[in-house]
This record gives sequence, C-alpha cells and structure tokens, in this order.
Amino acid sequence: MAKFVVFFNYTSETWSKMLTTPSDRLAAVRETARTVGGDVESMYFMFGAKDGFVIVDVPDAAAAAAIAIAVSSTGTVQNLETHELIAPADLGGVLERAGTARGGYRPPGT
Repeated sequence: MAKFVVFFNYTSETWSKMLTTPSDRLAAVRETARTVGGDVESMYFMFGAKDGFVIVDVPDAAAAAAIAIAVSSTGTVQNLETHELIAPADLGGVLERAGTARGGYRPPGT
C-alpha cells in the first residue's frame, strides 16, 4: 500500500451545511477510501491555510487520484492537495536511486 496525505479546504457552503447538519466526516472519508481498496489512517482539522488533512493508505497513485477527483467533483472542497508520503525506513532506497539518477542528469547549458 502507498501512503498519501491529502490537504483540503471546505467551501463556505460546505461549512454552512456542516453547521446545520453535522455528520461523521471520518466515516464518510473512510467509506470513500475503501471503494478503491484503501483505508484512512487518520484525519484532522486545523487552523491556518488548510482546513484539514487526511492520511490514507491506498494501493497506488491511481487510487489516490481517483479519490481526489471523486471528492473534487462534488464541489464541497477546494484547494485539494495530494502528496505521496515516504517512510523514514524507505528514504535510504530513495536516496540511492536519486544518486543513480543524478549520474545520468545533464544540467542546462552543458
């Protein structure tokens, strides 16, 4: 499974609906993740530039993209950002591959 963090902002209309009809948003997000074979690790709301974030475990990037597109298409969120997470234990392999890739990179002007 791949792990992604999804940052989101609700629209003002969505906040208004949540005020008048509160619901379990974590359950709704978990149900969406399960439709693509994934699950939710955690979900938090926060102050600042983003209203909250969700950490999901899904089979691959295509599953993460499917969730993002499905949720965005409803118009309830805006400024959705999806980022794949790299576990500390996996960083060594990433850096090894980066070293190999750097050997094949030709900088501009050379």
